[in-house]
Amino acid sequence: MAVALDTPVADFQAQATSGQQVQLAALQGRQVVIYFYPKDSTPGCTTEGQGFRDHYPAFQAANTLVFGVSRDSLKAHENFKGKQAFPFELISDKDEALCRLFDVIKLKKLYGKEYLGVDRSTFLIDQHGVLRQQWRGVKVPGHVEAVLAAAQELHRA
Repeated sequence: MAVALDTPVADFQAQATSGQQVQLAALQGRQVVIYFYPKDSTPGCTTEGQGFRDHYPAFQAANTLVFGVSRDSLKAHENFKGKQAFPFELISDKDEALCRLFDVIKLKKLYGKEYLGVDRSTFLIDQHGVLRQQWRGVKVPGHVEAVLAAAQELHRA
C-alpha cells in the first residue's frame, strides 16, 4: 500500500551508503526527508543533491535527517556521495521496495520511447513517522528551499 498524507508511513529497512541499514522506526524523534531521484551522477540529480548538501546544516538545525533514494547500486551511490561530498546517506533501492511504497515509479518517455522510471519526488515525515508533506514531479530549481522551509515550519509546530 502506498503512502498517504497525514498517515503513518509503514516501517521499512533499506541498505544505505557508509554500511548503514536505515530503518524508519529507529528514526522516531527526528523528522525525515526522503527524496527519490532517477540516477546518480546525472545533471539534475547532481544539482538536487548539491542543494540538499548545501542546506544540510539548516536541515540538521530543524532536527531533520535527509536520505536520497534511487535504484542505483551501493557502489554507484558511494562514488556519487564521495564525489559530491554529501553529508547524508544514499539508499539503494534496487528491488524497488521503497519506490513502490512511495509510488514513485511512473511511465516516462525519452526520445519517443516509453519506459518505467523514478518520478523525482520528495517526502517529509514528522518525528512520529507520519507523512506530512509530499512533492511529486519535482523540478529541481527552488525545490530544496521549499522542502527546507516545510521542515523548519514542521519543526517549529
